[in-house]
Amino acid sequence: MNLNFYAIASIYRFEMARMRRTLFQSIATPVISTSLYFIVFGAAIGSRIAEIDGVGYGSFIVPGLIMLMLLTESISNASFGIHMPRFTGTIFEVLSAPISFVEVIAGYVGAAATKSVILGATILMTASLFVDIHIAHPFWMLLFLVLTSVSFSLFGFILGIWADGFEKLQIVPALIITPLAFLGGSFYSISMLPPFWQTVTLFNPVVYLISGFRWSFYDNADVSVALSLSMTCVFLCICLVIIWWIFRTGYKLRT
Repeated sequence: MNLNFYAIASIYRFEMARMRRTLFQSIATPVISTSLYFIVFGAAIGSRIAEIDGVGYGSFIVPGLIMLMLLTESISNASFGIHMPRFTGTIFEVLSAPISFVEVIAGYVGAAATKSVILGATILMTASLFVDIHIAHPFWMLLFLVLTSVSFSLFGFILGIWADGFEKLQIVPALIITPLAFLGGSFYSISMLPPFWQTVTLFNPVVYLISGFRWSFYDNADVSVALSLSMTCVFLCICLVIIWWIFRTGYKLRT
């Protein structure tokens, strides 16, 4: 299949331009929120917790904070990016154009994932102003960053098509993703939990994302790194299958 790179670039540039128009909301707000997390958790709690797995508490929470922002912002960027064309009716111009769903996905999801990667890098640089950060495996850190951004941008794309209004766009990130991130070891190691709750926590898929990402920084993880990578890839594949089904059936796209 020959891809129409002009179509992909057009959608991509349009979505990236929206980020430039809303720079404060897209970049500044998450960075300010992250800084507040460092002040509250790093100063208030960090003063009472010396180290976790040989890593200072302030440094330990950096991967979790990046992942927390990455999950929510990837979903938000992708869901809003596809929901607005549906809301205004311009989605029919995209659907009637001589481009495949692969090119549509590459444009919208590629832009959303790019925004998330930029945000993750910005938060990482901001965190370095507060604590010492050591990245043991830069390649794997970047791989986890990109895979997570793409996977949850795909999930956000699905959410943007499913949602009938702007209220529904906020339901899943606020009531499901954020709690899962907080309970998935963003600010602690699950080894600190009682055995029963350790087992329960392993049913939280976000645990594997945070654990693998933290391993790339400090060379220690709550679960197997191979399992973390596998879970991320499985989630990505599930999202791709759902999106393929959406375009094949026209679910909420043709009405």
